[in-house]
Amino acid sequence: MTPMGFLGLLFLLLALYCGIDPFKKSAISDFPVFETHKVDLPPWELVPMASDKDNLLQKSEIKFLNQVQGPESMAFDPLGRGPYTGVADGRVLFWDGQNWNDFAFTSSNRSEICNPKPSPLSYLPNEHICGRPLGLRFDKKTGDLYIADAYLGLFKVGPEGGLATSLLTEVDGVPLRFTNDLDIDDEGNIYFTDSSNKFQRRNFMQLVFSSEKSGRLLRYNLHTKETSVLQRNLQFPNGVSLSKDGSFLVFCEGCPGRLIKYWLKGEKAGSSEIFAILPGFPDNIRTNKEGEFWVALHCRRSTYAYIMGLHPKLRKFVLQLPIPAYIQYMLQIGGKPHGIVAKYSPEGKLLQVLEDSEGKVVKAVSEVEERDGKLWLGSVLMPFVAVYNLG
Repeated sequence: MTPMGFLGLLFLLLALYCGIDPFKKSAISDFPVFETHKVDLPPWELVPMASDKDNLLQKSEIKFLNQVQGPESMAFDPLGRGPYTGVADGRVLFWDGQNWNDFAFTSSNRSEICNPKPSPLSYLPNEHICGRPLGLRFDKKTGDLYIADAYLGLFKVGPEGGLATSLLTEVDGVPLRFTNDLDIDDEGNIYFTDSSNKFQRRNFMQLVFSSEKSGRLLRYNLHTKETSVLQRNLQFPNGVSLSKDGSFLVFCEGCPGRLIKYWLKGEKAGSSEIFAILPGFPDNIRTNKEGEFWVALHCRRSTYAYIMGLHPKLRKFVLQLPIPAYIQYMLQIGGKPHGIVAKYSPEGKLLQVLEDSEGKVVKAVSEVEERDGKLWLGSVLMPFVAVYNLG
C-alpha cells in the first residue's frame, strides 16, 4: 500500500470511528434524539469587551472551604441573619456566625445516598431524589423562605425551617423539570424560571450544547394559587430579580447571554425588551439597595462559542465526535474556568466588571449578593463561598 493509500485508509477508519462512536465517548451519546438550535446572538461587535484588568476578584476571601458543596444562592433573612444557601446534597444550610446548621430540605425521600461527598458534581446522579435547592428568596414580611428546587419545583418553608412545603410542580400541565430561580413581590406573586422541559439540571451541559427553546418565565400567586406563563420559548432562562420599585423584573437568558426586562406595571405591562447584552453566560441576578443589578457570569463568551452558537449543524457534528462532555464544555468556556460579575444600572447600562480571568481564586460564580459593602459569591460548581470587599 502506498503512503497516500495508507493515509486515506487511516482517515476513513477515523471518520468511521467518529461517526459510529462505538465506545460512547461523545458528549451526546446518551441522547439519541439530541438536536441543536441556532442561538439568538447579537452581532459580535455588540458583545461587551469591558474587562477588569486588575483581576480584582482574586482579592476575594475564600470562606467555608469544603464545608459547603455547590452553594448556588446566598440569602439573608429579614433579621439580617445568614447567609442561607442551598447545597448539592439537597439541604438548605444556615450560618449562625460560628457554624453551619441544617435549616431546610425539599425532599422527603432523603437517605444515606444524600450523605456528604467530595465534590458538588458527585451528587448529580441522585439530585432528583435528594433535591437540589437553587434560587432562594425570603419574604421580608413573614420570614418565609421560598425555594426553587431544580427537580421538585417551587417550595416554601417557615422561619423555623424543616421539610419545605411543595407549592407547585407543573404549570399548564407541563412539569417543572428545571426550576431555577425566583423572586417575590409585596403582593404575593412569585416570579420564577423553568430553564427547560427537555433537560434537567444534571444535564445542564447538554442544555447549553443544544440551546433548545423550551424555557419559561412564570408567575405564581400565593393568595389565588393561580399560575401563568409570562414568556415562552426561552433559551436557558435563569436568574430573575425585581426592580427596586417593582415596576419590572429582569431575567437572564443564558444561551444568548442577555438580560431581558419584563414590564409588570404601566403602559408596557406584559411586554418585554432586551435590557442588556452580556459579555458571557449568565446565572443568577440580584438587585442591590440602590436598584442596581448584579449579574453572575460563569465565563466570557469565546469566539469558538460564538461561532458554534450561530451554526447548529456544525455544533452537532463536533458534539458527535468521541470527545467527552467535560472537554466540550471547556471549549465552550474558553479552555479554563474563570469567574466574572457585572453590575448594571436600572436603565441597563454596564457600570462595573469584576473578574478573575485566570481562575486562580474565583473559578465560577452563580450568584452575587451585595450586603454591607461586601459581595457574597456563591457557585454551584465550587466547594466554598467567596467574599469580595467592595471598600
